[in-house]
Amino acid sequence: MPAPDLIIFDCDGVLVDSEIVAARVEAEMLREAGYEISAEEIAQRYSGLTFRDILMSIEKEAEMLFQASLIDHAEARTDERLRREVKAINGVAQAVAAITVKKCICSNSTGERIAAMLKKTGLSPLFHGVIFSSLETPSKRPKPAPDVFLFAAEKMEADPSRTFVIEDSVHGIAGARAAGMRVIGFTGASHSHPNHADMLMEAGAETTINRMADLNGVIAALSEWSADV
Repeated sequence: MPAPDLIIFDCDGVLVDSEIVAARVEAEMLREAGYEISAEEIAQRYSGLTFRDILMSIEKEAEMLFQASLIDHAEARTDERLRREVKAINGVAQAVAAITVKKCICSNSTGERIAAMLKKTGLSPLFHGVIFSSLETPSKRPKPAPDVFLFAAEKMEADPSRTFVIEDSVHGIAGARAAGMRVIGFTGASHSHPNHADMLMEAGAETTINRMADLNGVIAALSEWSADV
């Protein structure tokens, strides 16, 4: 198989170590609203979802309602915390710079947040003009919908079946697989847990890595053979 058309990176938990920061804020906000949950549980159960979708899921499970303003307050607090605390995933700059085919970002975060995190971590030059937020696509449907992946592939003139996606969440993998793309799971961020790799494989990742230093070798190896998607 020739080289891939496109490599798509999720942002949170793949490029930047932000999932645990967001999970801590979300857990704080939920506890303040009367629902007891830990940051670790949020990271394990809801990683990859927007806070709106997390709230909707909890409301259904717990049969309770949250104030709509909780979303805006949580987003503002998360942005403020990320501006201070977010760091790049170890080795990611070198791994991304070594990629010779087209690459881009597909994320459920807003474009503004993605840009701020990339600037803070020094990754902005690697993704100039190739950042796609699901919330800014025509449908505005976030992962696990496949929309942002398909939108990016169209804009980048790539065949979805010849595209690799690097994802750290079950929901992100579901979206990538629904888009007909191949997925490599990543388990090297701070929110990872002992069952993380197994969950990503069960969701449809072809393999997982926990070091960005392994990324390009894995892409090269997987490119040697086709996989049913």
